[in-house]
Amino acid sequence: MPTLLNKGPYRFYFYSHESNEPPHIHIDRDLFSAKFWLQPVSLCKNIGFSPIELNKIYKIILEHHKYFIERWNEYFNT
Repeated sequence: MPTLLNKGPYRFYFYSHESNEPPHIHIDRDLFSAKFWLQPVSLCKNIGFSPIELNKIYKIILEHHKYFIERWNEYFNT
């Protein structure tokens, strides 16, 4: 479960066994969790985050989008 970024209270990571899915990123804070597709950036799943926090997370993903895609491709050899 490689962690790609810790920013504020958020941890951005992906699971190493999910290479069969399109590129995406998981985000955790405390007991909350979300999953965003990376191409295009869109919410896939949310457990507990408010709309305001999801918007903050979305902006962080956009800010680091290139990095996340590069790490995904590097890790999964795509």
